[in-house]
Amino acid sequence: MHIVRHFPHQIHEEEDWITLADGCRLAVRIWRPMDAEREPVPAILEYLPYRKRDLTAMRDAQSHAYWAGHGYAGVRVDIRGSGESDGVLRDEYLQQELDDGVEILKWLGQQTWCTGDVGMIGISWGGFNGLQIAALQPPELKAVITLCSTDDRYADDVHHMGGCLLGDNLSWASTMFDANTCPPDPMLVGERWREMWQERLEGSGLWLAKWLKHQRRDDYWKHGSVCEDFSRIRCPVYAVSGWADGYCNAVFRLLAGLEVPRKGLVGPWSHKYPHLGVPGPAIGFLQESLRWWDHWLKDKDTGIMDEPMLRVWMQESVPPSARYETRPGRWVSEPSWPSPRIDMQPFRLTSGHDLLPMTTASTLPENHDETPLTIRSPLSVGLFAGKWCSYNAPPDLPHDQRDEDGGALVFQTARLDQDIEICGQPVVELEIEADQPVAMVAIRLSDIAEDDKATRISYGLLNLTHRDSDEHPQPLEPGERYHVRVLLKHIAQQFPAGNAIRLSISSSYWPLAWPAPAPVKLTIHPAGSRLLLPCRSPQPQEEAALPAFAPPEAAPPLAKTLVQPSQETWRVIRDLANDQTTLEVINDEGTFRLDDIDLELSVRITERYTYAYGNYDSISGWTQWERCFRRGDWMVRSVTRTLMTSTAESFRLRATLDAYEDDSRVFAKSWDEEIPRDLV
Repeated sequence: MHIVRHFPHQIHEEEDWITLADGCRLAVRIWRPMDAEREPVPAILEYLPYRKRDLTAMRDAQSHAYWAGHGYAGVRVDIRGSGESDGVLRDEYLQQELDDGVEILKWLGQQTWCTGDVGMIGISWGGFNGLQIAALQPPELKAVITLCSTDDRYADDVHHMGGCLLGDNLSWASTMFDANTCPPDPMLVGERWREMWQERLEGSGLWLAKWLKHQRRDDYWKHGSVCEDFSRIRCPVYAVSGWADGYCNAVFRLLAGLEVPRKGLVGPWSHKYPHLGVPGPAIGFLQESLRWWDHWLKDKDTGIMDEPMLRVWMQESVPPSARYETRPGRWVSEPSWPSPRIDMQPFRLTSGHDLLPMTTASTLPENHDETPLTIRSPLSVGLFAGKWCSYNAPPDLPHDQRDEDGGALVFQTARLDQDIEICGQPVVELEIEADQPVAMVAIRLSDIAEDDKATRISYGLLNLTHRDSDEHPQPLEPGERYHVRVLLKHIAQQFPAGNAIRLSISSSYWPLAWPAPAPVKLTIHPAGSRLLLPCRSPQPQEEAALPAFAPPEAAPPLAKTLVQPSQETWRVIRDLANDQTTLEVINDEGTFRLDDIDLELSVRITERYTYAYGNYDSISGWTQWERCFRRGDWMVRSVTRTLMTSTAESFRLRATLDAYEDDSRVFAKSWDEEIPRDLV
């Protein structure tokens, strides 16, 4: 990455407070041009709970200062109850958070250094609330860039996928369990820090328990889901994600559903800003964002809206790996979405495990029959699936799918005689039955290389009780046939000649998704089942005319000193003597010091997902976060632990929170809750 040290504008940086109507003070950091009081500038707001003063300080300094150097005010606000802001954060995307955001925009519009025009940007949480606040139509908000976010909090978020409960639901809940134990910085809030900290420790609660009480698409999840009424958003939206990210589907739904000027961008990246994007190639996203802001906040003709609505990275075939530095491919575009240039090509499943193109010229093999096929997958299917949402660190992408396919039904094409490119959402239609009232189906699409290595390209899950509705699921009638559609993740991928395409079907996918209450046998009827691939023809002249993205740039990073290096492991541990298997993930981020505020930070995260062979009551997920802040003789640390188990009837949560000042424990709390399963 190129570090830019000289900008068109000199930068003034300050930390301040925004006092809301109810007296709550929100902590804010502002980067703006030195002459903004004389020549006001538009503001760019990022509104997060991730602590501007320390946890996101490195990233913020490189992006917000960059925008300030180019004639904007970069504004980072800590959500109520996080960082140095007053109050307690009790859940994600509460109405209070959104109402506070509207007040922040009004405050920004009234500042003497601001023109009154504001854009919102954010990745993940900040991408969510940018869309959610846009739906409230505050007059100051003129444009949004939303990255790695969703329009639908139930169908496509970290909690559920296809009505199935995701393992990342536990992982993400543990992240916020830890975040809510972090104290404000005494250097800013003074002696109030201890009172504020205690209030948070006592009041934030166990979010995982709240979420598990909403296992279907009810009003809890509809709140904050802008897909409920896309017409509420009346400002331009630029939606960005990556193929390795968990949220790429939302880009396509936003392009199809919004009525305002909009653009979409999907690279090969995981859950990262594109100028920091891994797998690479990273792009000059800060320059791209300036083109967007200049157009919508300064009324400059940058040409950005003359370019295609959608640009995506067409990935090429690669060997399977749990971590990629780069993904080979090329940028392609579509002038609109849905694109009339993409055709859904059907492939038929056969009892001989073939995947046959359904064309007028195709013929079935002589030995073809319509015998139903059955699968009762072992719980080991999914151990090499990676995470629902990849951060590319520790290695969290899917590994060789041959390790999974032994417990799945597999259908495969012949070796391709020409390249096939897909762009969009693969769909699988199944005629299926189950021998239990609650069952799930997991489907994987893989690229099979000439050496038979299997790289997962896309996948999808469906809780079969949600076959007709996420809001009103219905149990299955064992032995009855159902026709279901399973939506896979959107993808742009080239399958080269000589490779094959494989479809794999399993009845479990643990720990990416929590299994059904009991072992399930699925019966697939090939005659009523097919795969639909969104096939796209290359457009070489059009692709050659696309403007290239600039190389990544950023403002100088904050100075930091490494005290202890990081350590990452991702291990599958099989204890054959006891028939027990554990997936263990350790992410020790080490210790580093932010030199400008003389603050040392460290965190160590451990996750373990365990089962005993064939015993569905043995499934458990366990997480532990250990975090420490230190400055001179001031030291605070916290330890949070969460254990989630289940029976056929219920989920059980046990959690503990311990907080320490120096070496003395100053707070301890525990939870033990049992929550009935609701057709999950």
